[in-house]
Amino acid sequence: MKVENSNPREAAALARVAEAAREVQAAAAAIEARFTAVGERQASALELARLTAAVQELEDARLALAVVIDDGNG
Repeated sequence: MKVENSNPREAAALARVAEAAREVQAAAAAIEARFTAVGERQASALELARLTAAVQELEDARLALAVVIDDGNG
């Protein structure tokens, strides 16, 4: 189902949230794969940094979306 959005700022903010969520999923999957590999017990610093950055971007994107929505309702 496709929903049209007449507010391009809201659409862009929502797209940012979706992309950030996909990156969190990808980073988490990479870490999970590390733990399922035989003999592996911890994620690399790079993998953890990627996940941390992805989670931060998701938080920032969600906050930006909330601001756009609040501006549209105000």
